Amino acid sequence: MAEVIVRKPRPKHLNLIQIRLPLPGIVSILHRISGVGLFLCLPLLLWLFGASLGSREELDAFYTVFNFSLLGLPIVKLVLLGLLWSFLHHFCAGIRFLLLDMHVGVELPAARMSSVIVLVVSLTLTAAIGVLIW
Repeated sequence: MAEVIVRKPRPKHLNLIQIRLPLPGIVSILHRISGVGLFLCLPLLLWLFGASLGSREELDAFYTVFNFSLLGLPIVKLVLLGLLWSFLHHFCAGIRFLLLDMHVGVELPAARMSSVIVLVVSLTLTAAIGVLIW
């Protein structure tokens, strides 16, 4: 006699609040978010870099446009800390994904451990460098 397989009905809509992603999925999404953040800040960073390489007159104009006393404000320091975390997380997760592409650590326990390592290293480096910035 044939066995009847009862399948759970598929949801008609996804409730994004109830979905629980595993840690490697969270690291992947944070990698994408940090990449978008870095991409959106790229024009500002290129402008700052270009202004620092220009002549003395361009640098003086840069100082008048971007008042460096703003760097003392806590909100600016938090934005810089966020950019620092974004860079460090994107860098660490990028190395993880390169290793996964080379089939290193693709097993589930190793993938979970590497995602924990990415989070711990990026947050630790952000805290260590953030102390120097603050």
